[in-house]
Amino acid sequence: MTAYVYMIRCKDGSLYTGWTNDLAARMQKHSSGKGAKYTRAFSALEMVYFEEVADKSAALKREYVLKQLKKEDKEYLVTTMSSKFLEKTVI
Repeated sequence: MTAYVYMIRCKDGSLYTGWTNDLAARMQKHSSGKGAKYTRAFSALEMVYFEEVADKSAALKREYVLKQLKKEDKEYLVTTMSSKFLEKTVI
């Protein structure tokens, strides 16, 4: 079963990191205030980063690694991912 590790930008500029099997459904939960306690308190704005991993076990391990990163390193990952999306959409 495919799983994902993701980061969500919150209203205060912070990044929330989590994992899921369904990115769209998870973002909907965070946006509606039914997600994690953190995103209920700090209002999830948008999903700014995700990685596809093999399964739940891999997702939990990767989530732990991402949560240990400094904020500047997380921001670098977000910027890098945004750049990849822009490159794919430029004609």
